[in-house]
Amino acid sequence: MKLGIVGLPNVGKSTLFNAITQAGAESANYPFCTIEPNIGVVAVPDERLDRLAEIYKSKKKVETAIEFYDIAGLVKGASKGEGLGNKFLSHIREVEAIVHVVRAFEDTNVVHVEGDVDPIRDIETINLELILADMEILEKRMEKSQRQVRSGDKQAKIEYELMERIRVQLEAEKPVRTMEFTEDEAAIVRQFFLITNKKVLYVANISEDDLAQGNIENEMVKKIQDYAHAENAGVIVVCAKLEQDMSGMSDEEKHEMLADYGLTETGLDLLVKESYDLLGLMSYLTVGPMEARAWTIQKGTKAPKAAGKIHSDIERGFIRAEIVSYDDLTTCGSEAVAKEKGLYRLEGKDYIMKDGDVVNFRFNV
Repeated sequence: MKLGIVGLPNVGKSTLFNAITQAGAESANYPFCTIEPNIGVVAVPDERLDRLAEIYKSKKKVETAIEFYDIAGLVKGASKGEGLGNKFLSHIREVEAIVHVVRAFEDTNVVHVEGDVDPIRDIETINLELILADMEILEKRMEKSQRQVRSGDKQAKIEYELMERIRVQLEAEKPVRTMEFTEDEAAIVRQFFLITNKKVLYVANISEDDLAQGNIENEMVKKIQDYAHAENAGVIVVCAKLEQDMSGMSDEEKHEMLADYGLTETGLDLLVKESYDLLGLMSYLTVGPMEARAWTIQKGTKAPKAAGKIHSDIERGFIRAEIVSYDDLTTCGSEAVAKEKGLYRLEGKDYIMKDGDVVNFRFNV
């Protein structure tokens, strides 16, 4: 899973990226300090692997991973090349979802590119640039498509009419993701690779003072939440400065610091959980003496396709899947006890995988 972190300069974007990836991207109090998109690969926290590794005495644990792209701060005119715009808009097209960091705190020591803090204006500045970039892409595609439409190509006509609908939406300065499409239309739209068709998770970045005072949902945060809900986007609240402070700590130290603020989860935990929900993802698990491992799949995936995540041969030669739920297995404490109680089951090609399934695929190639 690839997530692109965007936002105006000095909203806490690179601070958050550094904290969750510990990749050491430069973070400074001036615009455009991130010249190339920094990429950090983060293991997805999954406590279930710890317990499975303990039961099976597994030699190692292999978490699934997320790639975070820290994309340089966008400004007005980015779609026309202002700041470092066009270069970074192209990087956003490569990701599966956008993490949009929005500043939700006042601090005279941290310069704001617009001179003052207004989260909705900041969101709309970024969104407008992404809309303008999509309009440019769409217009070029429509020009090419016109020739095919004139030749009588029926599929081209369907696509062109769909692009006309999208153009009206973009001209109204609304993102494509707020439109409704049939399943067939959605498949076509995905082929246009439009930025504003990507899912978005808004991250409201609050100050340590607000966090300490329990003012997690300040007035700015509430505005961001209302905006996000109106376009069916995800939203979480984090303090990037706290995440940065915790980045070098042990798990025990992190839990102590979180407890001091009345929190139970880190920003990374929240970000991963919300991103999975946003993209409709889940994990199944495999375990043995060599390793305990998590595999990320789309919700609704059938067993053979899930097996293909491990290796295409397993999908091709799929016979059946031997499955027990994580909760049943860990409650029993061992594979033997779970089998004695009849909690293991054999599932065929039409079985739809569930989050937390512990699986052994049987196949023959």
